[in-house]
Amino acid sequence: MSWIDRVRKALPFVAKRETPDNLWHKCPSCGTMLFTREYEENQSVCPKCQHHGRIGPDARFDAIFDGGIYTPIAAPSVREDPLKFRDSKKYADRLKAARTKTGEQDALLNASGLIEGFKAVVGVQDFGFMGGSMGLGVGAAFLAGVEAAIADQSPYIIFTAAGGARMQEGILSLMQMPKTTVAIQKLREAGLPYIVVMTDPTTGGVTASYAMLGDVQLAEPGALIGFAGQRVIESTIREKLPEGFQRAEYLLDHGMLDMVVHRHKLRSELARLIAYLCPGKQAA
Repeated sequence: MSWIDRVRKALPFVAKRETPDNLWHKCPSCGTMLFTREYEENQSVCPKCQHHGRIGPDARFDAIFDGGIYTPIAAPSVREDPLKFRDSKKYADRLKAARTKTGEQDALLNASGLIEGFKAVVGVQDFGFMGGSMGLGVGAAFLAGVEAAIADQSPYIIFTAAGGARMQEGILSLMQMPKTTVAIQKLREAGLPYIVVMTDPTTGGVTASYAMLGDVQLAEPGALIGFAGQRVIESTIREKLPEGFQRAEYLLDHGMLDMVVHRHKLRSELARLIAYLCPGKQAA
């Protein structure tokens, strides 16, 4: 036994202090260590470099709606695991794990409320639920959000965050692309605006459908937006892509977005757009 061990044994027992694993958050952009609570209170935006972290529906609804007060809109039930799909795991098991992790039924949630006094229906995709992938559940929830907006005579605002279509549902997931497109057309026939806010990341079939069909296209700073991945494109065209390719600022410079808006300013900016597109729709 070494002298260090002998001294340690002779000392009175001191309980080891436990530090919660989630006490600190390291910014993935600048590496700054932040108190998790302060980071979340800042809407998951790094106060040093302004990197916008990913947030879920609850945090988004709290930040967007007046006073954090809103009414959830139930999504219709859909057939689960229609193809009885299995890769390394059963699709049914993946769904169960995602629901346990997020507490949500699927990757798109809707709610209605007021944004600076204006009525609005807001949909939020959760990247934490199987990468926000688009399947039957997301398509049904999107349609439910549009129908709620039409019934309430208010705009429909969607916050997109997805890796694309859900491969476990095969062709059925791809059929949600025309389904959501038709839903948007119903909204326009009702004379109501459809506003898209693209967050990090918005890719694949979601980008190829409802994410790019807004009357007004917004995005958060630094959001990754595209269809195919950068490495796939580079290997296909055999050329190096420009710096910042597929980021929100690059798309804004090339005419694919109308605005890039900081998360702290989104609520006021959305209220301004609603006031312009829906004059006289402010709640009494």
